[in-house]
Amino acid sequence: MSANHMNLKRISHRIKEELGSTIEVAKVVGIKGAFATFRGKVDIQIMVHNGHIEYPRIKKHLMQKHEAMNAYFEKMFTEMTAERIGALDIPKQDENYKDCIWICWWQGLENAPEFIALKNNKKNDYLSYPDSIEVSSDLKYSVERAEVIVISISCQHLREYMTDIAKYDLTGKTIVLCMKGIEETTGERLSEVVSEFIDKDKTKVAVWVGPGHPQDYVRGIPNCMVIDSEDEGVKRKLVKEFNSELIRFYIGTDLIGTEIGAAAKNVIGICAGMLDGLGYTSLKGGLMARAPREVAALIKVMGGNEMSAYGLCHLGDYEATLFSKWSHNRMYGEQLIKGEKFEKLAEGVMTTKAIYKLAKKMGVEMPIVNQLYEVLFENKEITPALDALFKRDVRSEF
Repeated sequence: MSANHMNLKRISHRIKEELGSTIEVAKVVGIKGAFATFRGKVDIQIMVHNGHIEYPRIKKHLMQKHEAMNAYFEKMFTEMTAERIGALDIPKQDENYKDCIWICWWQGLENAPEFIALKNNKKNDYLSYPDSIEVSSDLKYSVERAEVIVISISCQHLREYMTDIAKYDLTGKTIVLCMKGIEETTGERLSEVVSEFIDKDKTKVAVWVGPGHPQDYVRGIPNCMVIDSEDEGVKRKLVKEFNSELIRFYIGTDLIGTEIGAAAKNVIGICAGMLDGLGYTSLKGGLMARAPREVAALIKVMGGNEMSAYGLCHLGDYEATLFSKWSHNRMYGEQLIKGEKFEKLAEGVMTTKAIYKLAKKMGVEMPIVNQLYEVLFENKEITPALDALFKRDVRSEF
């Protein structure tokens, strides 16, 4: 893929994204306000290219953008914010700090306490590492020296991260995505997102998915995982090099199915947590039987092998996701039902939205995903959602 083609694809994606957000703003504050926000974004790009000079005209446009966005946030979130703040037990203000202006100073990753502790102590909450492993916050330094780049971040931030990585020479390197999800704004698989930023003849992409938690691995509990790629040689090489006493790797044969299946298991993990929250743990058997059928149907229509839904990427990852106390997605679902706040990342939330949109686009019936989407994004109560599933027309199991 040529550099010009990749740039055009990125520009096209950015335009589509900006137009989409402008339409959403217009629905709330009207066309005039939406136009002000769009024009403000254009003016910011102009400022970036002219040395950040803020001409009076641009300043006026930016103020109009801020006013429009304030109106948007007031209409969208005032009621919700009032409800949440009203429920908080806010401590009495210290009179000594009454007139203070509080500033959040972001000092960069290299100054983050967690990173400093990791670098200095050579250990984190899970494990210790030897002197042969170097820890660095310098992206350029790390990318230039790496033969294999393993990325494990929130999947919705992958595009932003690749924008930074693509600034450096990736020739001859392999990017391994040790993460699961679908990009919500585009419906793209994660390997597709990465492919927009690289020349696939010079840089290879692979995915590493399957069951397992670091809390188990550090206790010496082994598991099985799968590595998949469009490049046969790359995945075989990675499996050979990554295999260990703790992880037995298998060679994936269906990149589409592997990625869709891995992403969807986080969605099903949230459903399992909701059942736990309701005290309906025994219903997980039905969930485990029916959910792979939905996922298999989506994989098939996307051009993959429907049997992948029954492999390590999806069904094989159910124990680690639907039952484990370490599963963020299961814990999110359980605490949501109990009315408790979950403080960690649950990838399945935005993946639910992405798969819901993808299924609608492809004409695939996914009743479990549909009901979860309505609970998460349309404020539907869990009991009517379950009723809707149980009251569907009778049909054959297979």
